[in-house]
Amino acid sequence: MAAVKRFYPLIACVSIVFSVVAIVVGQLVPDPYLDPMNVTISEYAVSDRGGVTEVAMAVLGVGSLALLGGLRAAGAPVRGLPERLLMVWSGALVVAAVVPTTPIGADLTLTAQIHRYVSVAAFVSLPAAATLLVPRLAADVAWKPVARVMEWTALTCGFGLLAITYVALPGERVLIGLVERLLLGAEVAVLAVLAAWLVRLTWTKAVNFPTYHRFIAS
Repeated sequence: MAAVKRFYPLIACVSIVFSVVAIVVGQLVPDPYLDPMNVTISEYAVSDRGGVTEVAMAVLGVGSLALLGGLRAAGAPVRGLPERLLMVWSGALVVAAVVPTTPIGADLTLTAQIHRYVSVAAFVSLPAAATLLVPRLAADVAWKPVARVMEWTALTCGFGLLAITYVALPGERVLIGLVERLLLGAEVAVLAVLAAWLVRLTWTKAVNFPTYHRFIAS
């Protein structure tokens, strides 16, 4: 069982890398009439007939669940509200991938409204989880080295949320695509920091313990 738990962070890292690459590829190839600066990722995805963006979102959601499993198995300070917020983020991504929005210019359907609400839940829940984790990581000896990085990524996410709220409401969607992509990049950075440090903690222990045991035995 311990060996299986060590693969959680690896699954999370592979999922994050795959999702980032897939989303970038999905943004490069679709309809030339779509402007990524002014079109949201969801609107881009519904026009992407290959479905690459939806797959990337679903994989990122599943990878985030694997990351949460790895954090819990490693005893990271995520119990309680941060854990629930990470679950909301993961589930919302999967739902948003399965339930698409409507094409640009079309009326909002029920599925499009569901997609909108779960997208908002995803964008808000991860920055909130990161913010709550900062003091917990700082107080934990094993996680203290990444507390400052997490603080900066959480702060970046906070500014991103303020920016996308402004452009989506009084800003009349000016450069909403750019702002949303920057926010998503900051949120993926939160996951990457946690996953990378979890790999280091988990696999360093796994590799060093037999060596240490042999040294003591000798």
